[in-house]
Amino acid sequence: MGAPLKARLDALRDARGPAAGEHILLTERGTAWTESGFRASWRKACIAAGVEGVTFHDLRGTAVTRLALAGATPPEIGTVTGHSLRDVHQILDSHYLSRDPALAESAIRKLESG
Repeated sequence: MGAPLKARLDALRDARGPAAGEHILLTERGTAWTESGFRASWRKACIAAGVEGVTFHDLRGTAVTRLALAGATPPEIGTVTGHSLRDVHQILDSHYLSRDPALAESAIRKLESG
């Protein structure tokens, strides 16, 4: 994890104390989410924010893209996101990198300077 996230999670752990356990996201009651409870709350939050047509797992796909744009290799990306190498390549190939004009511009600059 990146340094800013690690610092925030460490501070959160220290504030909660060791009795809080390993969970990061908790319900309003301070308990761990169930799968169905998280899904329902995620859906409500999306509706409230006006977000349509995406799922929680789209966040992982976005992480794949952002890591690739930052120069991470597919094995590095898969280690961070939990995707297989095949899935990392499929996500990059099918959904994300083809939509990034900065990559196209970078490729043209390399072609022109080569």
